[in-house]
Amino acid sequence: MKNISKSDITAVILSGGQATRMGGQDKGLILFKNKPLISYVANIINKSVNSILVSANKNLDLYQKFGTVIRDDLSGFQGPLAGVSKAMHVANTPYLLVLPCDGPFVNSLLVERLVQSMQQHEVNICVASNGDKIHPTYSLINIALKDNLDKFLQSGGRKFGLWLKNNNALKVDFSDQPDIFINLNSPQDFADAD
Repeated sequence: MKNISKSDITAVILSGGQATRMGGQDKGLILFKNKPLISYVANIINKSVNSILVSANKNLDLYQKFGTVIRDDLSGFQGPLAGVSKAMHVANTPYLLVLPCDGPFVNSLLVERLVQSMQQHEVNICVASNGDKIHPTYSLINIALKDNLDKFLQSGGRKFGLWLKNNNALKVDFSDQPDIFINLNSPQDFADAD
């Protein structure tokens, strides 16, 4: 069994989307219960990882307080895999923890369970599942896959779930933790969660 410690993990918080359902507002910076949405994720993972990267395409100065800001190498909004790719090239650890900026109910158990699963199985990706479907933006990835991901992106691939499937990602069951997957994507989501 391999041993993965905090010093082996870089986290990337994906904050580079267009936020079309939020009228173009930068989702990670929208206040939820008087704190920026991204702060909930950053505060939870801070104790579990070596360092935090924030994948963003605007408001880079405001995101600096939550981690080292990185920008996609691909032009336009190419989806979350573009941010993951950039993070894999910047990280100096063997593993990358991927999380979205709009999931304020993430808890430390998420990180613990993904790490335990990676330690116990001969896999390069562990992805959270609610029992029915996977949630690609909640995953732990071996950095050794960075060239594999680059090839996928260069071939026009953009679907995170397809890339995970192509690389035999291990589904990690979080059906006992359904709240961690609640994403705040629209004004109604914010109102319902408050």
